[in-house]
This record gives sequence, structure tokens and C-alpha cells, in this order.
Amino acid sequence: MRWQGREESDNVEDRRGFRLPGGGAGIGCGGLLLVLVISLVTGVDPRRILGILGQAQQVGQTSEQRVPDRQPAADDPQTRFVRVVLKDTENAWTRVFQQSGRSYEKPRLVLFEGRIDSACGLASSAVGPFYCPGDSKVYLDLGFFRELSQRFGAPGDFARAYVIAHEVGHHVQNLLGISDRVARAQRRAGSEERANAYSVRLELQADCYAGVFGHFDAQYLDPGDAEAGLRAAAAIGDDALQKQAQGYVAPESFTHGSSAMRVRWLRKGLETGDPASCDTFKASRL
Repeated sequence: MRWQGREESDNVEDRRGFRLPGGGAGIGCGGLLLVLVISLVTGVDPRRILGILGQAQQVGQTSEQRVPDRQPAADDPQTRFVRVVLKDTENAWTRVFQQSGRSYEKPRLVLFEGRIDSACGLASSAVGPFYCPGDSKVYLDLGFFRELSQRFGAPGDFARAYVIAHEVGHHVQNLLGISDRVARAQRRAGSEERANAYSVRLELQADCYAGVFGHFDAQYLDPGDAEAGLRAAAAIGDDALQKQAQGYVAPESFTHGSSAMRVRWLRKGLETGDPASCDTFKASRL
């Protein structure tokens, strides 16, 4: 993926180099798989699990003010890469929204290390990148890129770009009111399994939206880049994570979709570049 020397977004907020009072850097990226497995087995949103853990870590603390720890490298290659990718998502979705007579509200992306306090509560890097609709921000610990490459076997710039674009896809869903409709449907679902099914469709749509970004960014992709993104999608499918962690698959506890599903919907967005093709909620086959 050709990103060096290109325009960067100004909507990146770097909170690295700060620690929350009470020490500790949270669970850390090494705990990502464990938290995901607990989520998959129990059906509980991983952010809720991290919130509980974060509350436990905060016992005895009386101040939420961040304490400077060290000065982050604001101009390191990974940070510049994130800024370029975020700018590309801004350009792509601004164009898409304009075509439908709407105005795109750009999200902010927060870089952090260890753990972070967001409008959605305290979260650890172990939960992985996430989007918080409460403050319209994407949260990313750059350590996840190392996990993506080393633990999940999905290296490459476009694999990392897919991760960012997926979270921006959740921002798009928030702007369009899709996230709210899904949340209401989940409250009426009547069972955890049915609520999880709504979550799967929401996540797969975000995968498809990430593909729409990739379609618009095709001029900057090298041969093999799209395949790297597809490998990343396959690596973090619910079935792949469950097999790795517990040796068997429990589809009723899926919250993001199987590897095959994630690859299918990412590819659909890449091939069509049309958000209308991403309506997972009307699809008879995921």
C-alpha cells in the first residue's frame, strides 16, 4: 500500500505517553485473545468485560486526571500511516455522503497505550481497536498491529488499514442511525443468541464498509494488498478465534461472524464500492 508522503488527517488525538493514576497499563495486548474468548463463550460484549476489569483496577483511586509518563514519538511511521489511512477514509466517506445529499461528520481517532477512559467507559488495549458512539471516536493501541501480524498471521499495510476502516465503518453506522436501530432490536430480542445475531450483522456491515473504503483507495494499492486485508478478516473470524482458544466452534455465541462471512462481506465492499450492497440486515445469506 503506497501511503508515504501523502496527505494526513488532522483528526488524530495522541494520548500515548500518559498513564491513568494508579499505575498499571491495563491488561495489555497479550490479553486480547483471552478477553475475546470470554466474550465469545459468554456472549458478553468485550467492552463490558474490560469495563468491569477497569473498574476493579480503579478501586481506591479518587482522580481521573491523566498523568504524563513519557513523550510519545508523534512523527513515527506508524502514526503517519494511521493519519494517512484516516484521511483516506474521510475522503471516501465525504464523497459517498455527498452523493446522497448528506454531509459526512469526520470522527476523531485516539491513539493510546495500555488503557483509556472514553465516553463508553474505561477500556484496556486487550479489547482491541474499538469505536465509541458516545464521543464519535475510534480508539487504537498501535500494539494491536503487532498482534495482528504475529499472533493472527495477518501482516501488511492494508491489513492494518482494514482494521481502521472497519472501526470507521461503525462511525458511519452511527451517523446513519443503524447502530441505534440495532441496539433497540437487541433489547427486544428476547434471548442472548438472537441479540448476538444482530451484532454479527452489524459487524459484517462494518466489514463491507471497510471494503468500500478499499475500493475508493484502489489507486494506492499494490498487488496482494487486498488479499492481505482478506487474510486479516479471516484471521479474526469468531470461528477461527474459538478454534484457537478452545478447540471447538460455538456459532450461537458469535458476535462478529465467521471467517468466511467476514471475508465475503469485505470482498463485496471492495468489489462494488457501493454502501447499498452492504445491507447485511436484509441478506438471506451471510
